[in-house]
Amino acid sequence: MALMFERRTHPSPASTAERNAILANPGFGKHFTDHMAVATWTRADGWLESGVVPYGPFQLDPATAVLHYAQEVFEGLKAYRWADDSIRLFRPELNAARMQRSAERLALPALDETDFLASIEGVVRADRDWVPSGGETSLYLRPFLFASEAFLGVRPAHRVTYCCIASPAGAYFSGGVKPVNIWVSEKYTRASPGGTGAAKCGGNYAASLIAQAEAAEHGCEQVLFADAQELRYVEELGGMNVYFVRDGQLHTPELTGSLLEGVTRDSVLALAADLGLEPVQRRIEVAELLSGMDDGSISEVFACGTAAVVTPIGALKTAERSVSVSDPEKFTVTAEIRQRLLDIQYGRAEDSHGWTRKIS
Repeated sequence: MALMFERRTHPSPASTAERNAILANPGFGKHFTDHMAVATWTRADGWLESGVVPYGPFQLDPATAVLHYAQEVFEGLKAYRWADDSIRLFRPELNAARMQRSAERLALPALDETDFLASIEGVVRADRDWVPSGGETSLYLRPFLFASEAFLGVRPAHRVTYCCIASPAGAYFSGGVKPVNIWVSEKYTRASPGGTGAAKCGGNYAASLIAQAEAAEHGCEQVLFADAQELRYVEELGGMNVYFVRDGQLHTPELTGSLLEGVTRDSVLALAADLGLEPVQRRIEVAELLSGMDDGSISEVFACGTAAVVTPIGALKTAERSVSVSDPEKFTVTAEIRQRLLDIQYGRAEDSHGWTRKIS
């Protein structure tokens, strides 16, 4: 039976003045809306106790399983306000499917697509006034599942909590899109074959933080991980997929089970084909990427993800060398793919792929 995410009105929501002050400069992940969607699963009864309720803290027992065994998964997507004042989601069905796959890998109960979409739409409808307008602003949505049973023992939890919170987001590049520098990690890896790389779970991100700190020490904004077996093949950044342009083709690492199957990744491949580029998914050696940037045969390199959309990469650095694209001012393919994607998300171009979903 479908869950009913009925709204329970917040008794003291943010005032119009407070909300407008936040929306004037929301940043990313710093402020949260008045409501959240919740549901509970138990081994005995399945899913129950669903609703859109006032945003607030959870009360957790010190023995709550997620605190000890990291049994949790999450998603990230955005709601966009169009010029006609309607609110749209971008390919949320893919987020629903990926969360189901992540839940299965982490031995968590899966929320079906209908319930996933109902929870998200319930939060957006309740907090419609929190969806910003203008520029590249949006309402970031964070659905997540975690083991909420209080016990110590290595087994799947018998009680699980689902929640979706929302946070107004400003433009990721407030000063304009600029090429970033990437550190190629030769010490740390993000995921291994048979591991949780293809799942969107917090442990993957926790494991990337030390490498991210190493990147910052070398003047880089992000880190590029290689495969765990040979440290030979390009995998992904800490939270973004990687591409490069060569001879009319758009190359990206193939999905091997240790890479996250990104929604933006899939969209970029489709848009590349629309532009006449041949999408190529294959195993890519780190050495090939470095040498191609060095000799100019690779004309553009970029990364993509929900938060930053599409980000040009100007240079890759290792302990031994640093290579840059030949002309960082000419990220023409990168810029066109980025603009086309944003135009669809914000309703400025025809959605020929049927990717957007109207909420209100």
